[in-house]
Amino acid sequence: MLPRRRFLQVAAATSAAVAVSPLASSTAARAATGEITDLGPASVASPLGNGVFVGDVLYVGSRGLSPNVVGAYDLASDEIVAHYEIPTGIGIWAMCASGTDVYVATHVRSDLYRIDTLTGRVTKVGEYPDHYIWTMAAAPDGTIYMGCSEPGRVWEYDPATGTSRDLGQPVPGEAYVRSIEADDRYVYCGIGTHAHLVAIDRATGESRDLLPAEVASRDWVASMSISDTHVAGGLNSLAELLVLRKDDPADHHVVKATAPGEKYTVAVLIHDGSVYFAGRPTGTFYRYHLDTGVLDVLGVPYFEAATYRILAHKGKIYGVQDSAVFVYDPQTGDIEYRSLVQRGLRAAPEQPMSVHGDGRRVYVGGKGGADIHDLATGAVTRLGVPGEPKTLVTVRDLTYLGVYTQAALYAHRAGEPEATLLLRAGNQQDRPRDLAYDEKTKLIVMPTQPEPGHENGALTLYSVEDGTHVTFRPIVERQTVYAVTTRRGVAYLATQTQEGLGLPPVTTTARLAAFDLTSRRLLWQAEPVPGASGITGLAGTPHALYGITRSGLLFEYDLDRKAVTRTLQVSARGGDLVLAGRTAYTGDLDAVYAIDLVRWRASALATGLAGDWFGGEPKLALDPSHDALYSIRGRNLIRIAI
Repeated sequence: MLPRRRFLQVAAATSAAVAVSPLASSTAARAATGEITDLGPASVASPLGNGVFVGDVLYVGSRGLSPNVVGAYDLASDEIVAHYEIPTGIGIWAMCASGTDVYVATHVRSDLYRIDTLTGRVTKVGEYPDHYIWTMAAAPDGTIYMGCSEPGRVWEYDPATGTSRDLGQPVPGEAYVRSIEADDRYVYCGIGTHAHLVAIDRATGESRDLLPAEVASRDWVASMSISDTHVAGGLNSLAELLVLRKDDPADHHVVKATAPGEKYTVAVLIHDGSVYFAGRPTGTFYRYHLDTGVLDVLGVPYFEAATYRILAHKGKIYGVQDSAVFVYDPQTGDIEYRSLVQRGLRAAPEQPMSVHGDGRRVYVGGKGGADIHDLATGAVTRLGVPGEPKTLVTVRDLTYLGVYTQAALYAHRAGEPEATLLLRAGNQQDRPRDLAYDEKTKLIVMPTQPEPGHENGALTLYSVEDGTHVTFRPIVERQTVYAVTTRRGVAYLATQTQEGLGLPPVTTTARLAAFDLTSRRLLWQAEPVPGASGITGLAGTPHALYGITRSGLLFEYDLDRKAVTRTLQVSARGGDLVLAGRTAYTGDLDAVYAIDLVRWRASALATGLAGDWFGGEPKLALDPSHDALYSIRGRNLIRIAI
């Protein structure tokens, strides 16, 4: 069997094969300004979000593909025997089974589908106004319950009548119902971003919070399982397991995952007198014995992989991870790892999250890693990373990747099969927003957004010379630094008003700030555009900063006068901003624009892109030669000659 990471590389390279010529330097030199070269699918993957058994078949749902699919993994033949296309939504987080039917819920948009596993028919049976359907469970009578976000709401779907009922918000004001289970009498709801565990009476609608006072300060009840007698919930962000009796919630236990650095309890299953659960970021698999209170560390199926669902089937325990499943045998203690891609699971172009060129190759970040496009040969390889590369920068022979979650920084040397973990920012940080390198201080600067529901973004400084790092939080009070550029020992920061997701902004205007990388202090702050909620791109010259707001307004900030001197509406939506001489470049979802900084005029360089970026956040990369830009058209990587 191929090792998991090597297999993902093979799968990506095979699926990404396209009929494009290698991009030799002579061809690049002849390209006319604005000429587009299609380099094929930007990032090819098969990330999973959930799974459920019907009989001896494990049905697994994908995220980020178009269309998303449910793959049917037959245990008897040890292969994927069918794919069921789910035509709407950008991913599948929620699945459950009711009889021989599999129910699948999507997000953005939020729709409910039924897969009749006997006939293979896929039917859309519901649609909902909420942003995400995160979680779903079937009660013993077949009624389906869904937990949503924005707001944190519960929906009920009755398969017998085909009707849906809004059960409202278990905790008004909270944004997420992140886990859900149901028995004959109650619907149990795990809430975030401030943790609650609410039981809703299915008949009366009355509810009560079961969460013990000692864990009331936690962020989430992010995963859940129930039995006839117990409820078990995974608590974030201290990697705890809460176990309580249904008939006496005061009889409860809080169990701490023991792996060093563990923060999240991401999947839970009560089975045969034990609670099985998985932790993150380590990927450790645990078992807690209900009768003795003993906690066992069973192993690490795959280092740092996220487990999305734990299931029991015929005496074995199955964990759905990324594009694979692990199988634990309680009798022998053995853990087997099975790549579902190797067994036929569909890999397809996903929504890219980042793009970066080092001059010889282009990295495109996605779920679980990055596709690396060799510009000379056209070959594509997959770099597996446990998380999502959100931003990249190359310093000499190393490319650094800012990875979600855990606000992690990795380093990759071209040609090597794996990236090396350098640090996690800690400080309740989650999502790297940008990376920049300062030659004077030899520091990489990584701004990060806090975890959902938390205040104050941070700034992490990593020394490429001695490998040390330090994190400052807050850096700009009650905001998140979204973009950064450096010059001669100063990091210039551009912010957004949004802190952790689900937490309403408390400030009204995005800021510019200057941070001295030697003295480690904030030099000044300014609000360049009144009312702007975010500055998405930032670039600088010795005397000016250029930024673009979330609404596509470009501004010039004079560093000598400490004032905005010019503004220009470039597009309807802001993205990255890069600088080549006296021309700046930016892009929205449909076009890339060139901005003459002398004449202060913008023109469309490439149009009709319909870039299908993850989260609708357009990215843009400048080749070190300043001869080309890299972006996407649809879900394909493109080179735009400049």
